Parts: sequence; C-alpha cells; structure tokens
Amino acid sequence: MPTRDETPIGAPCWIDLYTSDPVASRSFYGDLFGWTSEDAGEEFGGYITFAKDGQAVGGGMRNDGSGGMPDVWSVHLTTDDARKTVETAEANGGHVIVPPMDVADLGTMSVVTDPGGAAVGAWQPGTFKGFAVLNEPGTAAWFELLTRDYDASVAFYRDVFRWPVRTMSESPEFRYSTYGDADTQEAGIMDAGAFLPEGVPAHWSVYFRVTDADAALARAVELGGAIVTPAEDTPYGRLATASDVTGAHFKLIAGGPTT
Repeated sequence: MPTRDETPIGAPCWIDLYTSDPVASRSFYGDLFGWTSEDAGEEFGGYITFAKDGQAVGGGMRNDGSGGMPDVWSVHLTTDDARKTVETAEANGGHVIVPPMDVADLGTMSVVTDPGGAAVGAWQPGTFKGFAVLNEPGTAAWFELLTRDYDASVAFYRDVFRWPVRTMSESPEFRYSTYGDADTQEAGIMDAGAFLPEGVPAHWSVYFRVTDADAALARAVELGGAIVTPAEDTPYGRLATASDVTGAHFKLIAGGPTT
C-alpha cells in the first residue's frame, strides 16, 4: 500500500469521526473497512486513531451531546501557520469554533466555519503529518464541500487555505470547483443549494474507496448502518451514501478514473 509523506498546503490531511458510541463505531469500521484502532490515552481526551494495514487513516472522539452536534465525519486541511489561517478566516467571513491549540508535539489544530456555515479543521503538522495512505481500498478517497453559498465558499478556500482553484463546471445545473487540476485534484466544492434538504447545513463529505460499492453498502446495513443513497454509476465511479451505526453519514466510491 503506497504511503503519503507530505500533504500540499490547503489539501485534506486528516478526518475525524465525532461519535456518541466509540465502541460501536470502532467495531463498525473495523469490520467494514478492515481498520484497527488504538486509544491515544487520557492525555489526549480518549482520542482514537484508526489504521489500515498499520497506516494511519483517521481519528475519532466521543460526542457527549453537550454541544448539540450530531455524529459526523469532519475534514482537516493542512496549513503551515494555524494562527494566521484563523486570522485570515475571520477576515474572510469565517468564524472560530476552536482557537489554535498545540497538541503536544504532534501539531497545532483549529476549527473554523466557512461563509456557508460548514465547519472545517486546520492542521499545522508537527511530528504528525496526517494521512499515511489515501485513495486505497478502505481509506479516504475524496473530500467534498456541499454548500448553499458557493461563490463565497470558493473564494474562502482560495484566500484562506490557498487553494489553487479550478472551475470544473459552471452550468446552472452543476457548479463545481476543485483543488487543483486533473493531475493534482485533492477535494471539491459543490453548489448544493438546489438539493440540500431544509434543515441540513452546509458540510464536508468524506468518500471511502471500496472495491465493490454495492457489497460494501450491504455490509454496512448488516453491521447496523443504513442506506442513505443507493449505489449508482456516475462518470466518477459507482457511488453510494450510507450512515454508520450511530447515524454519521459517509460516502462510498468504487471504480472511476482514479483506479
């Protein structure tokens, strides 16, 4: 399994699962994707690190319900200066959820919201760089912002996280921009104003690569999850959306031009 040593500035470097039942979530993803999991210890608040074949692929923490936030997957983008990123975010219509904080010698983290209200993390690497592997079966493959405030969000990620923005489509039916061109794409931003259900806020989605989307979706249901969107063929692969054992949504991708 190829490993990843560095992440470009502004690109996704890590994902976290906010879960109301860490034990059940560890079992679910362990069975579904073949992940192992390890407790970071009390000094890190009971944080969980997920790994695939010994390589770090994501993390998790308990959702105690006190903040009113549902169980969810979150995305962190790489920065070379977390404090400056937060200052720039505030100057460009963002708001601070978690101010910059050092995590031992691992790095510095913060969480902000973009102008559309979607939460996103910023990670300034220290000894911990983030993903060790990406876009292999059982690991994160793509990251996508669904927003009702498309123009402001594209400008935000360009100006705050220094995205080399590429406009992929500007048709009224499908507005989409990516980080980088076809050879350097790292994530996407979609104008979801026409289809995001009322009450569902702007948010980042995580796609996990699998060899068979239909089989993975069926297995997720067997493990206590649910089908949100059935598998369907698209120009980018066979895609599906599922929820895990506590209700956190995630996407599956099989095939497509990246394989």
